[in-house]
Amino acid sequence: MRSSLTTTLAAAVALTLVAAVPAAAHDPNGPGRGRPTTYLLDPVGAAADDVYPEGVAARGDDFYVSSTTDGTIYRGDLDEPTATPFLPGGQDGRAMAVGLKVDGRTLLVAGGATGRVWAYDLRTRELTGSWQVAQDGTPTFVNDIAVSAQGDVYVTDSMRPILYRIAASERTTTGTELLEPVVSFEGTVFTYDQDVNANGLVISRDGRTAVVAKTRTGELFRVGLTDGSVEVIDLGGGSVAGDGLLLDGNRLLAAEWTAGPPSVVTVRLSRDLTSGTVVSRTTDPSFDDPTTIARAGRSLLVVNSQFETRSAGGTPEPFTVSRIPVP
Repeated sequence: MRSSLTTTLAAAVALTLVAAVPAAAHDPNGPGRGRPTTYLLDPVGAAADDVYPEGVAARGDDFYVSSTTDGTIYRGDLDEPTATPFLPGGQDGRAMAVGLKVDGRTLLVAGGATGRVWAYDLRTRELTGSWQVAQDGTPTFVNDIAVSAQGDVYVTDSMRPILYRIAASERTTTGTELLEPVVSFEGTVFTYDQDVNANGLVISRDGRTAVVAKTRTGELFRVGLTDGSVEVIDLGGGSVAGDGLLLDGNRLLAAEWTAGPPSVVTVRLSRDLTSGTVVSRTTDPSFDDPTTIARAGRSLLVVNSQFETRSAGGTPEPFTVSRIPVP
């Protein structure tokens, strides 16, 4: 998940020489025929007209979108053109929301600079779990969330060189528990600097390996969740300025908006996830700083954050989520 931690971005990383593939987002014969191809986020509440969304997660025909401005969580229906507030901003200390994941009937929310993670029951909207980073005075930005097939929850921190884990057996709390580190990036090839560091996150099917994006440098990292190993994924000279990630077997999709035209990048990874090849970049006229993606059947939902507009102090357009065919 890309945050607004800095007002400007470092120089864009070089793109691989792969032709952009235009998305058939408005093809009437595409997936979900008759459904909207963009969804408006109804700016109700404290966020008003400054939603600046970041995360997205889907379950069935429902999808959820986070606001970085005040932590509002929006809920939409794939058949309806407008998503409306589901969880109000500021509730439970949720003053900011970035990465989202749905696992069963649970919605998991990463709170960015709050250093918090929350879990909610999708049926009752009840808070079922709450965690926070160690309160040691150092900056934090809990950014993205991934859930393994075994039910363990993993969380990136873009400012602390730590990957956190919430064990499957500890996903319900009565108070706010400590987020426990599972991998440290200190002393590894994953070096932290003054920009956004660990960002998008996905977990392999066997639950033993994570892929983590470092947006500014265009790198992807393979992280061993059992042995703590960290290595750069060899992209053969290519780069992926990935924000939100989606893993389907050995096929990785990444939202990319800080380098070249906004697009969804498709990467073919090796079986051991140590190397990969960028095979396409899919663009769409509706993209506006796309940060995260979620699969909904044969469609892909893409959040249009408009973060560049915020950084420039401009006036945003109405905030939307795009729906395109899965590349």
